[in-house]
Amino acid sequence: MKTINISAEEMGRRTARFGELKPYKQTQNDAKGIPPEAMEMVSAKSVYPVMSPEGWAGRNSIAPVKGAPGVTISLAECPPGNSPGLHAHEKAVENFFCVRGRFKISWGDDGENSTILEPLDFVSVPPGVSRNFTNISDELGYLFVVIQPPAGDEFDKVAFVPSVGEEIAKQFGAATVAQMNGIGFNFDAGVDN
Repeated sequence: MKTINISAEEMGRRTARFGELKPYKQTQNDAKGIPPEAMEMVSAKSVYPVMSPEGWAGRNSIAPVKGAPGVTISLAECPPGNSPGLHAHEKAVENFFCVRGRFKISWGDDGENSTILEPLDFVSVPPGVSRNFTNISDELGYLFVVIQPPAGDEFDKVAFVPSVGEEIAKQFGAATVAQMNGIGFNFDAGVDN
């Protein structure tokens, strides 16, 4: 195989520096007017997009590194006790790699099943399974999250129970729920269509 050489500038476009990352609760507020507090009701305290496919339209679209189709990478930063609540990725596999802290990964419609991830442990949750992650340590925890949507998916739809959408509408208005629907958050988990 003949190797190629790339410039420092090109490698720079392929590098994400943690100190320069912005959590998507901030960028979604800036771009769509979604209050950061509403985003925290459906995600970790801070989710830092690291890599997304070129042309990605979902929450991680602001990731500084653009990769091949079929994978998004982010870093979930969770204070002790923080979690996004039970949710299901409709068509994507969600993978968790514990970087720091201890995380309880729960699954099932009521979160009745669970496993504990210690640093450097990994788990892969298939599409359609209700899941949650909670930092059960007494330190700031980090999960390296890799989402694998199917070919052609540009949003990674995530479903929460209707009561979460109702609470967001109550606190922030129906327009916020509509904006969140536009970036892939739905509030119809467990609802037969």
